[in-house]
Amino acid sequence: MSRYTICPEASMSCLSAALLLLGAILLGGSSALAQSDSDVYNRIEELHGDAASFDRPLRQLVRAMRSGDAETIAGLAEYPLTVKANGETYDVENAEDFIDNFDDLVTPETRRAVGRQQYEDLFVNSDGVMMAGGAVWMGAVCDDTACEASHWAIIAINN
Repeated sequence: MSRYTICPEASMSCLSAALLLLGAILLGGSSALAQSDSDVYNRIEELHGDAASFDRPLRQLVRAMRSGDAETIAGLAEYPLTVKANGETYDVENAEDFIDNFDDLVTPETRRAVGRQQYEDLFVNSDGVMMAGGAVWMGAVCDDTACEASHWAIIAINN
C-alpha cells in the first residue's frame, strides 16, 4: 500500500463520497465556493493595497463595456496594452490606436461579460484583478519608481 493513498482500500464508498462531493460543488455552482464583496475587497487590499480606489475604475469599466464606450475604456488602460483578439496578439500603443480599432480589439462577448461583472465574482491574485473569466485584467500601476503612488488600469484584454 502506498503511503500517499487517500483512501487506503480504494473502496467504492470512498470513491462515491468523492464523486458526491464533486457533484455537489458542480451542481451548486459558485455558491459552494462563493466569496463575499468584503472577501474580494480584503484580497485586493492584501495583495495590492488601496482597494478603495479600485471601485471607481471598475464601475466605469463595467458601464463603458455595457454601452460600448471606447473612449472611456481607452482612458482606463495602461499603454502599451497587450490585447488578444481574433487569434492574434496586438500591442496597442496608445488610446487613439485603441479607439480606432475598438471593434476588432474588444469582442461583443467580452463587452457583454464585463458588462455583467459582479464584484463578488472577481478573481484576485498578485498579477491583478481578473474579470469575465480572464477577458480583462486590471492592475495597480505604479506612478513612480518607488511605487509610493499607484492607479488602477486595464493591463490586459484576452478575448
